Amino acid sequence: GEASNARDALAKSLYTRLFDYIVMRINQSIPFSESRYYIGVLDIAGFEYFTVNSFEQFCINYCNEKLQQFFNQRILKDEQELYVKEGLGVKNVSFVDNQDCIDLIESKQTGIFSLLDEESKLPKPNYQHFTDQIFHNNGQHFRIALPRKSKLKEHREIRDHDGFLIRHFAGAVCYQTKHFIEKNNDALHASLEAIVQECKNPFICEIFMTGEESSQKQGKLNFISVGSKFKKQLSELMLKLRSTGTNFIRCIKPNVKMIAHLFESPSVMSQLQCAGMTSVLELMQQGFPSRAPFSELYSMYKQFLPPNLARLDPRLFCKALFKALGLDDNDFQFGMTKVFFRPGKFAEFDQMMRADPENLRVLIEKVKKWLICSRWRKAQWCALEVIKLKNKIIYRREALVCIQKNLRMSLAMRQHRPRYQGLRSINMLGSQVDKILEMGGNLKGGRSVLEQSIDTLKQNIDKAVNTIKTCEKIKKSEIDKIYKSLVDQINKELVGVKRKIEQERIAEEQEKLRKLQQEMEEEKKRKHEEEMLRRRMEEDKVLKQEMEKQRKMEEEEERRLEREERDKNQAEALQKQLEEANSRYAALQQQIEQERRDHELALRLAAESGGAVEDLVIKTQRLSIDQGSLGRGSPDGEPAVNGVVGSQAGKKTTDNKKFDLSKWKYAELRDTINTSCDIDLLEACREEFHRRLKVYHAWKAKNRKKNSTFNESMRAPTSILEEANRPSMGTLKKPVTSCNQRYFRIPFVRPDGTRDSLGPAHQSGRGWWYAHFDG
Repeated sequence: GEASNARDALAKSLYTRLFDYIVMRINQSIPFSESRYYIGVLDIAGFEYFTVNSFEQFCINYCNEKLQQFFNQRILKDEQELYVKEGLGVKNVSFVDNQDCIDLIESKQTGIFSLLDEESKLPKPNYQHFTDQIFHNNGQHFRIALPRKSKLKEHREIRDHDGFLIRHFAGAVCYQTKHFIEKNNDALHASLEAIVQECKNPFICEIFMTGEESSQKQGKLNFISVGSKFKKQLSELMLKLRSTGTNFIRCIKPNVKMIAHLFESPSVMSQLQCAGMTSVLELMQQGFPSRAPFSELYSMYKQFLPPNLARLDPRLFCKALFKALGLDDNDFQFGMTKVFFRPGKFAEFDQMMRADPENLRVLIEKVKKWLICSRWRKAQWCALEVIKLKNKIIYRREALVCIQKNLRMSLAMRQHRPRYQGLRSINMLGSQVDKILEMGGNLKGGRSVLEQSIDTLKQNIDKAVNTIKTCEKIKKSEIDKIYKSLVDQINKELVGVKRKIEQERIAEEQEKLRKLQQEMEEEKKRKHEEEMLRRRMEEDKVLKQEMEKQRKMEEEEERRLEREERDKNQAEALQKQLEEANSRYAALQQQIEQERRDHELALRLAAESGGAVEDLVIKTQRLSIDQGSLGRGSPDGEPAVNGVVGSQAGKKTTDNKKFDLSKWKYAELRDTINTSCDIDLLEACREEFHRRLKVYHAWKAKNRKKNSTFNESMRAPTSILEEANRPSMGTLKKPVTSCNQRYFRIPFVRPDGTRDSLGPAHQSGRGWWYAHFDG
């Protein structure tokens, strides 16, 4: 590989020296030593864009970038700067400046050529490392991008470290860096150069003789990169182009098929836009491509004019000439040093000036006429300007008086404003002094001293006011100093008064605190004595409660013993009564059964003989119990079950002794049963109601007549029912509480001994009295 590189370097060196020798011999054949006026033609390669773009396309496109910049500078930028300098007021035309792309390629340290040279000098150069360095140093640059951002599929397949994409003025080009280092390397070994110089061919020795001294100085490896050479030669070319007058010929490729007389409009328009021709055409349309200095026009046409016109100023001469010719104002425009023409208008002007003598004589008369008119208009304008100047002088004189008045007022304000501002501030201090005196009015001690200090402050304030009023030249700094001293005195006196007030307040609070502590100690002592007295009273109360509880327990025990003895006696008496009632009940049942049988026999006999029999009247014997008894039989004549009823009745009678209900009316009993919440009172009312009901049924059974019209199914007399339906006005003996929707029932014994067919068998001769309370 190294031998191949040395061979290629030798071939390149030989080709370069042969080319330089041919150019040198051509220059020697020209028959003069130097050339000051010459015409040079520069033929450059067009913008190259292929599927695979390497180092050659990179150098060619770099050259195109430099030439495009020169074109923009010479045609667009310099032209517009001239329009601005001459004051033509032509609209500015924008164009794309490619200086940033040139800087990306040729700048030092970070430019692509500099990075390529640095990579070539490394011991082991690598194109991938070179690509990475390009993106590392210029990753944020607008003109450079990764290959995958290309619009071509082939370029998008290139890896990031194998190439880079540059946005040139004509379009984006993707370059592959694989052979950049090899093609940039133009190194020639000194040994090869020595061998060539020892060649027997004198021509080859001659062309290599020029680099002998430089080779000895540089050592073994003579490294001069192709990129640096190309950049240097291009810089020399640009300097030569800038020092000459330049004309441009733009070549357009009409089609890609290479066919004559075939124009592809999109392709042609794209080439014109990329080359910047659209901006140039726009500038030519708006601008003035033809121009000539006033002095040149004056010298060119001075010989055709009479002496009186030839003495005119060049600018006035040109202006008079154009007006005499009747040229349109849009076809030309006067600058500061030149006159500018629209495209083609300068040729028409020259043709008019070089016409026949008769036409020239008419033209001279027009020039004279225009000069007279122009001078008359100038005289008119001068008169108008003089009148304007007079009015302006009058206006300025009045304005000057106004300015002087305002200036005097300003000076007076500047002189006296600090005085009256200071007087106003000092007079406001008097109110602060009065407030200090008012604050000190509450002092108990040292009031006379305070009044003396306040009088001193007021005297100082009056003195300061008199000083400011009498001295007109007093400065603002002196007024501020006087005001500050007064403020300091007032603040000092205010602090002293506040300190005295605070001391008195602290003394008063300490006295109040001492009295409060004394009162608290007395209150604490009194509460302690009350607490001791309360504890003794509570202990006495507890002792009395225990004694009362003990006494009640003893009385309860005595009552219990008496109640048990009485219950025992009552139970024995009740047992005897039950036995007697059972015997009477059995006899009564036997009698009733015998009468039923006799009645049935009489019915059969009557049925056989056709006679009639009276209805059977079953006479029930009601078992009455004495008023003092504690038990009774059932309404059907059945004895009470066991002796439990008797004991319970005796117990209830004992409880009912709490309430004396014998004198209560029926309505009072009913209302109490419906409304009362007292369990004991309710039970007593129910017992009294049953007692009265039993007495009534016993009376009814005893006084019943056979043919009586009395309704046997009535449960109570009509007067009682009417009284029950009427609202009760009686006064209850005990307070009654109301409750919404209360239902209850009271059992009673039917006086006729009838049986409810729907009810159970064990309820024969019994019934229920239902009650409802709706609040």
